[in-house]
Amino acid sequence: MSNGDSDHFSATSELSFQRSTKLSQQLRWMISLRLVVVTSVVLPYLLLQLASPTETISFNFLYLLAGATYAASLLYIALLRWLREYPSIQAHIQFFGDLLLITGMVYYFGGTNSPFSILYFVIIIVASAMLHRRSGLIVATVAWVLYSSAILALYFSWLPESSPLPVGATVIEEGIEGLSELTGELEASRGEAIPVWRLVYNLVIHFFGFYLVALLTSHLAQSATRAERELLEKREDLATLQVVHRDIIESVPSGLITCNLDGRVTSANRAAQEILGLPEAVLVGQHVTKTGLLSDLHWQEQRGSDLASQDRREIEYQRGASLRYIGFSLTELTTTKGERSGYIIIFQDLTEWRKLQEEVKLKDRLAAVGQLASGIAHEVGNPLAAISGSVQMLATSLDGEPSEKKLLDIILKESQRLDRTVKSFLQFARPKERSNVRFDIAKLLSENLDLLRNSSEVSSDHDLSLDLDPSSVSLIADPDQISQIFWNLARNALRAMPDGGTLHIKGMLRDTDYLVRFSDTGRGMAEKERENLFHPFHSFFDGGSGIGMAIVYRIVEEHGGKLAVESAEGEGTTITVA
Repeated sequence: MSNGDSDHFSATSELSFQRSTKLSQQLRWMISLRLVVVTSVVLPYLLLQLASPTETISFNFLYLLAGATYAASLLYIALLRWLREYPSIQAHIQFFGDLLLITGMVYYFGGTNSPFSILYFVIIIVASAMLHRRSGLIVATVAWVLYSSAILALYFSWLPESSPLPVGATVIEEGIEGLSELTGELEASRGEAIPVWRLVYNLVIHFFGFYLVALLTSHLAQSATRAERELLEKREDLATLQVVHRDIIESVPSGLITCNLDGRVTSANRAAQEILGLPEAVLVGQHVTKTGLLSDLHWQEQRGSDLASQDRREIEYQRGASLRYIGFSLTELTTTKGERSGYIIIFQDLTEWRKLQEEVKLKDRLAAVGQLASGIAHEVGNPLAAISGSVQMLATSLDGEPSEKKLLDIILKESQRLDRTVKSFLQFARPKERSNVRFDIAKLLSENLDLLRNSSEVSSDHDLSLDLDPSSVSLIADPDQISQIFWNLARNALRAMPDGGTLHIKGMLRDTDYLVRFSDTGRGMAEKERENLFHPFHSFFDGGSGIGMAIVYRIVEEHGGKLAVESAEGEGTTITVA
């Protein structure tokens, strides 16, 4: 089944259900209306009879009509419960019952001259409007058969003549005088023989009248039903389009905010709420400048300029304690007539993209620095070794002043420090080939922590702790390089706590990745320091070469891992290796 056929079937099914429900409600209204009409007709005559007990007034037929109507209504009410699933059958029963009552009225009140024959048309119109054309034609046929039977029965005297409504000589109200005149005319007409041509003419006129009314009414009803079905299909299509449109807007990874001409936010998709960290209930109704994307000045500049020529802008957005980078553009929202109706702000969170950019820059810089460091190390290494050896020989051969020995010791110490720096450069520029083996990383971390506790860099004011979960985890990597990561990160944390503090190391297994987290209570880092943490030659401590963290970055990258840094000034630092 195609989408069009499916939509049509859905609309038809829903329309059929609605029509069935509506038909049941209409049947209840018909029962109530029938009771109200009959009661309104009978009640005045009943009051009249009670008010004039001396008058010889007979209303037997009206009472019979009222009793039949009340009895039929009780039956219809019962059928509403018994035939709840078949409202069409209930409707036919009610229409046929009404036709019988109307036929009795026509038979009693003058036959061809009865004014109540017009009620047939009312029933046919209602039936054709409420039911299908076929049902309308069936009701029209039954109506004509009953009407013809009553007329022919009177004409050929198949049934005894009905007794017209007798009214006494004395009448109280003027309205009753009109009824007396009417019944007098009916009485006079009964004494006259109706010509055959008039009888045939009457039957033919009613025949064509009944069917014409049924056809016209059913045609109008079908046109209304068709229009209702088309309207329902359009509504469903519109609802589907709205859902699809909403799904598309909500699925777009970019933030999207719409606002009116005054700058009041009218909608915000899911991405916009996530990027800004604000729910839609808070965003909608706010001025766009309150979202943090636009300043008042920028908003006025954008409104007064050609938005089509505006370039994309980038801003820093403070979301809680974190700083986000957001790129956005502002465009006009126009109607189908080309009139401006508001504005659309499309924006993206560029924070991760910025990080990737910085990583690419860092990799390029590391590659360039590596080549440079390799050359410098070769050029400096050999002369430095000669200088260091010469100073040592000079220190042992000369019996100079203590000040001279002190100077020689300084030269030797600085030469050794420079030698360590050169070796670090060589290690950074030409890292040794990895030897991947299977080892227990939890055990390795525990051993390295024991060595660290016994090093001179740890004082009594430092508190070192290790938490391993699970206590034993095997992985394949270069254990020497993993130890180097441990030492560089641990020593960096200790340097950030010169007056003591806590270093907590936690190893944990998350899914298939093993994470090691180094958390210290040191001085922390500012945003700029975090950005340059893994850049070579950027040391934040006295005497540091700025190579250690760059080596950590390179080792982690070569092992296919990741580094995450969380730090704030005065609140310590947490570095996670995954």
